[in-house]
Amino acid sequence: METVEIYRETLRHFLAPIQPLLDDPAVSEVMVVGYDTVYFETAGRIQQAESGFEDEPSLMAAVQNIAEFVGRRLDADNHSMDARLPDGSRVHVIIPPSSRRGVCLTIRKFQPATFTLPSLVDRGSMSDMAAEFLATSVLLHKNIIISGGTGTGKTSMLNALSAAVPDEERIVVIEDTSELQLNQPHTVYLEAQPPRPSGRGGVTIRDLFVDSLRMRPDRIIVGEVRRGEALELIQSMLSGHSGSLTTVHANTPRDAASRLETLCLMNDTGLPVHVARAQVASAIHLVVQISRLADGSRRVQTISEAIGLDDSDKYQWRDLFQFQAQGRDKDDRIQGELLPTGLRPTYADEPAAMGFEDRIQLTEGLFARSPEFARSSRSNGSHKTEKNTKS
Repeated sequence: METVEIYRETLRHFLAPIQPLLDDPAVSEVMVVGYDTVYFETAGRIQQAESGFEDEPSLMAAVQNIAEFVGRRLDADNHSMDARLPDGSRVHVIIPPSSRRGVCLTIRKFQPATFTLPSLVDRGSMSDMAAEFLATSVLLHKNIIISGGTGTGKTSMLNALSAAVPDEERIVVIEDTSELQLNQPHTVYLEAQPPRPSGRGGVTIRDLFVDSLRMRPDRIIVGEVRRGEALELIQSMLSGHSGSLTTVHANTPRDAASRLETLCLMNDTGLPVHVARAQVASAIHLVVQISRLADGSRRVQTISEAIGLDDSDKYQWRDLFQFQAQGRDKDDRIQGELLPTGLRPTYADEPAAMGFEDRIQLTEGLFARSPEFARSSRSNGSHKTEKNTKS
Protein backbone atom coordinates (compact mmCIF):
# COMPACT_ATOMS: atom_id res chain seq x y z
CA MET A 1 0.00 0.00 0.00
CA GLU A 2 1.37 3.43 -0.96
CA THR A 3 2.18 6.06 1.65
CA VAL A 4 -0.65 8.36 0.59
CA GLU A 5 -3.15 5.51 0.79
CA ILE A 6 -1.93 4.58 4.27
CA TYR A 7 -2.32 8.21 5.31
CA ARG A 8 -5.81 8.33 3.83
CA GLU A 9 -6.93 5.25 5.76
CA THR A 10 -5.38 6.26 9.09
CA LEU A 11 -6.85 9.73 8.72
CA ARG A 12 -10.34 8.29 8.26
CA HIS A 13 -9.81 6.44 11.54
CA PHE A 14 -8.66 9.51 13.45
CA LEU A 15 -11.33 11.78 11.93
CA ALA A 16 -14.13 9.23 12.27
CA PRO A 17 -16.34 11.56 14.40
CA ILE A 18 -16.51 14.11 11.58
CA GLN A 19 -16.03 11.78 8.60
CA PRO A 20 -19.73 11.83 7.64
CA LEU A 21 -19.47 15.60 7.26
CA LEU A 22 -16.30 15.28 5.19
CA ASP A 23 -18.03 12.73 2.95
CA ASP A 24 -21.15 14.88 2.48
CA PRO A 25 -20.82 16.77 -0.85
CA ALA A 26 -23.20 19.46 0.41
CA VAL A 27 -20.81 20.42 3.24
CA SER A 28 -18.16 22.95 2.22
CA GLU A 29 -16.36 23.51 5.54
CA VAL A 30 -16.00 21.72 8.87
CA MET A 31 -14.94 23.63 12.01
CA VAL A 32 -13.93 21.89 15.23
CA VAL A 33 -13.67 24.07 18.35
CA GLY A 34 -12.39 21.82 21.11
CA TYR A 35 -13.13 18.12 21.10
CA ASP A 36 -16.87 18.36 21.77
CA THR A 37 -18.02 21.20 19.49
CA VAL A 38 -18.27 20.84 15.72
CA TYR A 39 -19.78 23.25 13.20
CA PHE A 40 -20.23 22.81 9.47
CA GLU A 41 -21.22 25.02 6.56
CA THR A 42 -23.68 24.02 3.87
CA ALA A 43 -25.36 26.28 1.31
CA GLY A 44 -23.62 29.25 2.87
CA ARG A 45 -25.06 28.67 6.35
CA ILE A 46 -23.23 27.46 9.44
CA GLN A 47 -24.85 24.84 11.66
CA GLN A 48 -23.74 22.91 14.73
CA ALA A 49 -23.27 19.17 14.35
CA GLU A 50 -24.42 16.64 16.91
CA SER A 51 -21.15 14.71 16.71
CA GLY A 52 -17.86 15.41 18.42
CA PHE A 53 -14.59 13.76 19.41
CA GLU A 54 -14.42 11.51 22.45
CA ASP A 55 -11.91 13.68 24.27
CA GLU A 56 -9.11 16.20 23.71
CA PRO A 57 -6.36 13.55 23.29
CA SER A 58 -8.37 11.96 20.47
CA LEU A 59 -8.56 15.26 18.64
CA MET A 60 -4.88 15.99 19.29
CA ALA A 61 -3.95 12.56 17.90
CA ALA A 62 -5.87 13.38 14.72
CA VAL A 63 -4.12 16.71 14.11
CA GLN A 64 -0.71 15.24 14.99
CA ASN A 65 -1.36 12.53 12.40
CA ILE A 66 -1.93 15.23 9.79
CA ALA A 67 1.18 17.10 10.90
CA GLU A 68 3.33 13.99 10.72
CA PHE A 69 2.32 13.20 7.16
CA VAL A 70 2.98 16.71 5.82
CA GLY A 71 6.26 17.06 7.73
CA ARG A 72 5.16 19.80 10.14
CA ARG A 73 5.29 20.16 13.88
CA LEU A 74 2.63 21.04 16.43
CA ASP A 75 4.24 21.73 19.78
CA ALA A 76 5.20 24.47 22.20
CA ASP A 77 7.32 26.14 19.51
CA ASN A 78 4.82 25.67 16.66
CA HIS A 79 1.33 26.67 17.77
CA SER A 80 -0.41 26.38 14.38
CA MET A 81 -0.19 24.62 11.04
CA ASP A 82 -1.54 24.79 7.51
CA ALA A 83 -1.75 21.55 5.57
CA ARG A 84 -3.65 19.71 2.87
CA LEU A 85 -5.47 16.40 3.04
CA PRO A 86 -4.95 13.73 0.36
CA ASP A 87 -8.13 14.84 -1.44
CA GLY A 88 -6.88 18.44 -1.65
CA SER A 89 -8.93 19.84 1.26
CA ARG A 90 -7.26 22.67 3.14
CA VAL A 91 -6.55 22.27 6.85
CA HIS A 92 -5.71 24.80 9.54
CA VAL A 93 -4.89 23.78 13.11
CA ILE A 94 -4.18 25.88 16.17
CA ILE A 95 -3.46 24.31 19.56
CA PRO A 96 -3.52 25.41 23.22
CA PRO A 97 -2.54 27.61 24.91
CA SER A 98 -2.99 29.88 21.89
CA SER A 99 -6.45 28.36 21.43
CA ARG A 100 -8.20 28.73 24.80
CA ARG A 101 -11.02 26.26 24.08
CA GLY A 102 -8.78 23.42 23.03
CA VAL A 103 -7.55 22.29 19.63
CA CYS A 104 -9.20 24.19 16.77
CA LEU A 105 -9.33 22.31 13.49
CA THR A 106 -10.76 23.91 10.35
CA ILE A 107 -11.13 21.94 7.13
CA ARG A 108 -12.14 23.69 3.92
CA LYS A 109 -13.19 20.86 1.67
CA PHE A 110 -11.76 20.54 -1.79
CA GLN A 111 -14.36 21.32 -4.41
CA PRO A 112 -13.90 20.12 -8.01
CA ALA A 113 -13.56 23.01 -10.45
CA THR A 114 -17.16 23.25 -11.61
CA PHE A 115 -17.32 27.03 -11.50
CA THR A 116 -17.60 28.94 -14.75
CA LEU A 117 -19.15 32.31 -15.41
CA PRO A 118 -22.34 30.65 -16.75
CA SER A 119 -22.54 28.45 -13.65
CA LEU A 120 -22.26 31.53 -11.41
CA VAL A 121 -25.09 33.10 -13.41
CA ASP A 122 -27.18 29.97 -12.81
CA ARG A 123 -26.46 30.21 -9.08
CA GLY A 124 -27.63 33.82 -9.04
CA SER A 125 -24.22 35.24 -8.18
CA MET A 126 -24.30 37.62 -11.14
CA SER A 127 -26.29 38.47 -14.26
CA ASP A 128 -25.57 37.03 -17.69
CA MET A 129 -24.77 40.55 -18.90
CA ALA A 130 -22.18 41.02 -16.17
CA ALA A 131 -20.69 37.61 -17.00
CA GLU A 132 -20.24 38.60 -20.64
CA PHE A 133 -18.68 41.90 -19.60
CA LEU A 134 -16.15 40.15 -17.35
CA ALA A 135 -15.33 37.50 -19.95
CA THR A 136 -14.68 40.25 -22.53
CA SER A 137 -12.51 42.15 -20.04
CA VAL A 138 -10.42 39.02 -19.46
CA LEU A 139 -9.96 38.63 -23.22
CA LEU A 140 -8.81 42.27 -23.35
CA HIS A 141 -6.08 41.51 -20.78
CA LYS A 142 -7.51 43.75 -18.09
CA ASN A 143 -5.99 43.38 -14.62
CA ILE A 144 -8.83 42.22 -12.38
CA ILE A 145 -8.89 42.10 -8.58
CA ILE A 146 -11.51 39.94 -6.88
CA SER A 147 -12.28 41.46 -3.50
CA GLY A 148 -14.31 40.10 -0.60
CA GLY A 149 -14.31 38.78 2.92
CA THR A 150 -13.59 35.26 4.13
CA GLY A 151 -15.88 32.64 2.61
CA THR A 152 -17.44 34.94 0.02
CA GLY A 153 -16.38 32.78 -2.93
CA LYS A 154 -13.33 34.67 -4.19
CA THR A 155 -11.52 31.50 -5.29
CA SER A 156 -14.62 30.25 -7.11
CA MET A 157 -14.85 33.56 -8.95
CA LEU A 158 -11.15 33.41 -9.79
CA ASN A 159 -11.63 29.93 -11.24
CA ALA A 160 -14.60 31.16 -13.27
CA LEU A 161 -12.79 34.21 -14.65
CA SER A 162 -9.72 32.18 -15.54
CA ALA A 163 -11.88 29.97 -17.77
CA ALA A 164 -12.21 32.96 -20.12
CA VAL A 165 -8.45 32.98 -20.81
CA PRO A 166 -7.79 31.65 -24.34
CA ASP A 167 -6.35 28.13 -24.53
CA GLU A 168 -3.31 29.24 -26.52
CA GLU A 169 -1.99 31.45 -23.71
CA ARG A 170 0.66 30.27 -21.24
CA ILE A 171 -0.61 30.71 -17.68
CA VAL A 172 1.42 30.60 -14.48
CA VAL A 173 -0.66 30.03 -11.34
CA ILE A 174 0.87 30.93 -7.96
CA GLU A 175 -0.81 29.93 -4.68
CA ASP A 176 -0.12 29.45 -1.00
CA THR A 177 -2.21 26.28 -1.09
CA SER A 178 -3.12 24.86 -4.47
CA GLU A 179 -6.86 25.24 -5.12
CA LEU A 180 -7.26 26.57 -8.65
CA GLN A 181 -7.99 24.08 -11.42
CA LEU A 182 -7.73 25.51 -14.89
CA ASN A 183 -8.77 23.69 -18.05
CA GLN A 184 -6.26 25.44 -20.28
CA PRO A 185 -3.58 22.99 -21.48
CA HIS A 186 -0.60 25.33 -21.07
CA THR A 187 -0.85 26.00 -17.33
CA VAL A 188 2.02 25.86 -14.82
CA TYR A 189 1.10 25.53 -11.14
CA LEU A 190 3.47 26.86 -8.47
CA GLU A 191 2.79 26.36 -4.76
CA ALA A 192 4.48 28.02 -1.79
CA GLN A 193 6.17 25.76 0.76
CA PRO A 194 6.51 26.35 4.51
CA PRO A 195 9.90 25.98 6.14
CA ARG A 196 10.90 22.51 7.27
CA PRO A 197 11.16 21.84 11.02
CA SER A 198 14.78 22.98 10.78
CA GLY A 199 13.52 26.41 9.68
CA ARG A 200 15.03 26.07 6.23
CA GLY A 201 13.62 25.29 2.80
CA GLY A 202 10.64 27.65 2.84
CA VAL A 203 9.42 29.03 -0.50
CA THR A 204 7.23 32.14 -0.41
CA ILE A 205 4.70 33.53 -2.88
CA ARG A 206 7.20 36.29 -3.53
CA ASP A 207 9.91 33.76 -4.40
CA LEU A 208 7.59 32.03 -6.83
CA PHE A 209 6.51 35.32 -8.37
CA VAL A 210 10.11 36.19 -9.18
CA ASP A 211 10.48 32.71 -10.72
CA SER A 212 7.30 33.15 -12.77
CA LEU A 213 8.57 36.27 -14.50
CA ARG A 214 11.38 34.18 -16.00
CA MET A 215 8.96 31.57 -17.35
CA ARG A 216 7.53 33.61 -20.25
CA PRO A 217 3.95 33.85 -18.94
CA ASP A 218 1.12 35.34 -20.96
CA ARG A 219 -0.87 35.51 -17.76
CA ILE A 220 0.00 35.41 -14.07
CA ILE A 221 -2.75 34.31 -11.70
CA VAL A 222 -2.07 34.69 -7.98
CA GLY A 223 -4.50 32.90 -5.67
CA GLU A 224 -4.31 35.66 -3.07
CA VAL A 225 -1.94 38.51 -2.29
CA ARG A 226 -1.24 38.80 1.42
CA ARG A 227 2.21 40.28 1.83
CA GLY A 228 4.96 42.21 0.08
CA GLU A 229 4.64 40.17 -3.11
CA ALA A 230 1.86 42.61 -4.00
CA LEU A 231 4.53 45.03 -5.22
CA GLU A 232 5.97 42.51 -7.67
CA LEU A 233 2.47 41.77 -8.94
CA ILE A 234 1.57 45.44 -9.37
CA GLN A 235 4.84 46.24 -11.13
CA SER A 236 4.45 43.24 -13.44
CA MET A 237 0.98 44.52 -14.40
CA LEU A 238 2.63 47.78 -15.41
CA SER A 239 5.50 46.26 -17.34
CA GLY A 240 4.05 43.97 -19.96
CA HIS A 241 2.25 41.24 -17.99
CA SER A 242 -1.27 42.62 -18.23
CA GLY A 243 -4.29 40.41 -17.78
CA SER A 244 -3.33 39.31 -14.28
CA LEU A 245 -5.99 37.97 -11.92
CA THR A 246 -5.83 37.76 -8.13
CA THR A 247 -7.91 38.01 -4.95
CA VAL A 248 -7.61 40.20 -1.87
CA HIS A 249 -9.43 40.43 1.44
CA ALA A 250 -11.38 43.72 1.43
CA ASN A 251 -14.94 44.95 1.80
CA THR A 252 -15.07 47.60 -0.95
CA PRO A 253 -13.13 48.35 -4.15
CA ARG A 254 -11.55 51.35 -2.44
CA ASP A 255 -10.50 49.14 0.48
CA ALA A 256 -9.07 46.62 -2.00
CA ALA A 257 -6.86 49.30 -3.56
CA SER A 258 -5.78 50.56 -0.14
CA ARG A 259 -5.01 47.01 0.96
CA LEU A 260 -2.83 46.43 -2.10
CA GLU A 261 -1.08 49.72 -1.44
CA THR A 262 -0.37 48.69 2.16
CA LEU A 263 0.90 45.28 1.05
CA CYS A 264 3.23 46.97 -1.46
CA LEU A 265 4.69 48.98 1.41
CA MET A 266 5.41 45.72 3.28
CA ASN A 267 7.96 44.97 0.58
CA ASP A 268 11.55 45.67 1.65
CA THR A 269 12.28 48.09 -1.20
CA GLY A 270 11.39 51.18 0.86
CA LEU A 271 8.86 52.42 -1.71
CA PRO A 272 7.38 55.86 -0.86
CA VAL A 273 3.66 55.86 -0.09
CA HIS A 274 2.72 58.17 -2.96
CA VAL A 275 4.60 55.98 -5.44
CA ALA A 276 2.88 52.82 -4.18
CA ARG A 277 -0.51 54.51 -4.51
CA ALA A 278 0.19 55.77 -8.00
CA GLN A 279 1.34 52.33 -9.15
CA VAL A 280 -1.72 50.57 -7.70
CA ALA A 281 -4.03 53.14 -9.31
CA SER A 282 -2.35 52.66 -12.69
CA ALA A 283 -2.19 48.86 -12.54
CA ILE A 284 -5.75 47.95 -11.55
CA HIS A 285 -8.45 47.99 -14.20
CA LEU A 286 -11.39 46.29 -12.47
CA VAL A 287 -12.41 45.22 -8.99
CA VAL A 288 -15.11 42.56 -8.66
CA GLN A 289 -16.55 42.97 -5.17
CA ILE A 290 -18.21 39.88 -3.67
CA SER A 291 -20.25 39.66 -0.48
CA ARG A 292 -22.01 36.95 1.45
CA LEU A 293 -25.53 38.19 2.18
CA ALA A 294 -27.59 37.62 5.30
CA ASP A 295 -29.25 34.52 3.78
CA GLY A 296 -25.85 32.91 3.14
CA SER A 297 -25.86 33.51 -0.62
CA ARG A 298 -22.74 34.83 -2.32
CA ARG A 299 -23.34 37.67 -4.74
CA VAL A 300 -21.27 40.08 -6.78
CA GLN A 301 -22.09 43.46 -5.24
CA THR A 302 -20.29 45.72 -7.70
CA ILE A 303 -18.00 45.64 -10.71
CA SER A 304 -15.97 48.83 -10.56
CA GLU A 305 -13.40 50.35 -12.88
CA ALA A 306 -10.37 52.11 -11.38
CA ILE A 307 -9.77 55.41 -13.17
CA GLY A 308 -6.64 56.67 -11.45
CA LEU A 309 -6.18 59.28 -8.74
CA ASP A 310 -7.88 62.63 -8.31
CA ASP A 311 -6.17 65.94 -7.49
CA SER A 312 -6.05 64.91 -3.81
CA ASP A 313 -4.35 61.59 -4.65
CA LYS A 314 -7.46 59.61 -3.77
CA TYR A 315 -8.58 56.59 -5.76
CA GLN A 316 -11.34 57.22 -8.27
CA TRP A 317 -13.92 54.59 -9.29
CA ARG A 318 -16.71 54.09 -11.78
CA ASP A 319 -19.29 51.52 -10.71
CA LEU A 320 -20.23 49.75 -13.94
CA PHE A 321 -22.54 47.18 -12.30
CA GLN A 322 -24.35 47.28 -8.94
CA PHE A 323 -26.45 44.67 -7.17
CA GLN A 324 -30.05 45.76 -6.67
CA ALA A 325 -31.96 43.80 -4.01
CA GLN A 326 -35.63 43.07 -4.68
CA GLY A 327 -36.93 41.62 -1.42
CA ARG A 328 -37.08 37.96 -0.35
CA ASP A 329 -38.80 34.90 -1.72
CA LYS A 330 -40.98 32.38 0.15
CA ASP A 331 -37.83 30.58 1.38
CA ASP A 332 -36.49 33.87 2.81
CA ARG A 333 -33.77 34.05 0.15
CA ILE A 334 -32.75 37.52 -0.95
CA GLN A 335 -33.81 38.29 -4.51
CA GLY A 336 -32.06 40.77 -6.77
CA GLU A 337 -29.90 41.27 -9.83
CA LEU A 338 -26.53 42.70 -10.77
CA LEU A 339 -27.46 45.52 -13.14
CA PRO A 340 -25.47 47.99 -15.26
CA THR A 341 -25.31 51.53 -13.92
CA GLY A 342 -25.33 53.15 -17.35
CA LEU A 343 -21.66 54.10 -17.23
CA ARG A 344 -19.31 52.70 -19.86
CA PRO A 345 -15.76 51.53 -19.22
CA THR A 346 -12.93 53.72 -20.46
CA TYR A 347 -11.91 50.86 -22.76
CA ALA A 348 -15.32 50.62 -24.43
CA ASP A 349 -13.87 50.75 -27.94
CA GLU A 350 -11.25 48.02 -27.44
CA PRO A 351 -13.34 44.94 -28.36
CA ALA A 352 -13.93 46.38 -31.84
CA ALA A 353 -10.29 47.42 -32.16
CA MET A 354 -9.07 43.97 -31.06
CA GLY A 355 -11.44 41.96 -33.23
CA PHE A 356 -13.70 40.69 -30.45
CA GLU A 357 -16.92 42.17 -31.84
CA ASP A 358 -18.42 38.71 -32.25
CA ARG A 359 -18.24 38.25 -28.45
CA ILE A 360 -20.51 41.23 -27.81
CA GLN A 361 -24.12 40.10 -27.51
CA LEU A 362 -25.58 41.37 -24.24
CA THR A 363 -23.18 44.24 -23.57
CA GLU A 364 -23.76 46.43 -26.62
CA GLY A 365 -24.52 49.37 -24.35
CA LEU A 366 -21.12 49.04 -22.68
CA PHE A 367 -18.85 48.36 -25.64
CA ALA A 368 -18.66 50.34 -28.87
CA ARG A 369 -19.14 48.40 -32.10
CA SER A 370 -18.19 49.28 -35.65
CA PRO A 371 -21.11 50.46 -37.85
CA GLU A 372 -20.49 47.56 -40.25
CA PHE A 373 -20.83 44.96 -37.48
CA ALA A 374 -23.94 46.63 -36.08
CA ARG A 375 -25.61 46.61 -39.50
CA SER A 376 -24.80 42.93 -40.07
CA SER A 377 -26.13 42.07 -36.61
CA ARG A 378 -29.43 43.78 -37.32
CA SER A 379 -29.73 42.08 -40.67
CA ASN A 380 -29.38 38.57 -39.22
CA GLY A 381 -31.72 39.26 -36.31
CA SER A 382 -29.06 39.07 -33.59
CA HIS A 383 -29.28 42.76 -32.63
CA LYS A 384 -30.40 43.07 -29.01
CA THR A 385 -32.84 45.63 -27.70
CA GLU A 386 -31.74 48.57 -25.60
CA LYS A 387 -33.78 47.45 -22.61
CA ASN A 388 -31.07 45.54 -20.73
CA THR A 389 -28.36 48.15 -21.24
CA LYS A 390 -30.39 50.95 -19.75
CA SER A 391 -31.65 49.09 -16.69
